[in-house]
Amino acid sequence: MRKAIIAGLLAATMVPAMAQAQQGELLHDRQEIWKQQREARDAIRHGASRREVRAQQQDVRQARREYREDWRDYRGRHPDVYRGGAWVGPRGYRWHPVRVGYRFEPVFYGRSYWIDPYRYHLRPVAGYERWVRYGRDVVLIDTRNGRVLEVNSGFFY
Repeated sequence: MRKAIIAGLLAATMVPAMAQAQQGELLHDRQEIWKQQREARDAIRHGASRREVRAQQQDVRQARREYREDWRDYRGRHPDVYRGGAWVGPRGYRWHPVRVGYRFEPVFYGRSYWIDPYRYHLRPVAGYERWVRYGRDVVLIDTRNGRVLEVNSGFFY
């Protein structure tokens, strides 16, 4: 009995540590992508050959693919993080699918609808951009004009 209790305690302490390690791995991967993108831009700026530029751009695409796969693995292993509560939209409005370029009214992207991009491993926001929950979707919005910049459909379970 004592061994079972100790094994249970060890497992309980190891699971959060492993989840945190995977989050660190995703952050490291994202930083590597940024580094590769910077190197590709520098190669273009400094007049590298087309072959070299293509090779670096291909490396960036491959790194992005691997990052998406790692993110999907993380999402599959931690479904509770992506089980958001019921979405309640502004009074008198209903959910309907949106695409890039759609313009939301300001009531849809108020502070109560913002989500933390780091918690959900979304790309960081810049300036007036905000990640907003819209039904089961997550939408990147420019808060100056309400335009949709990116849509992740079916993000929440």
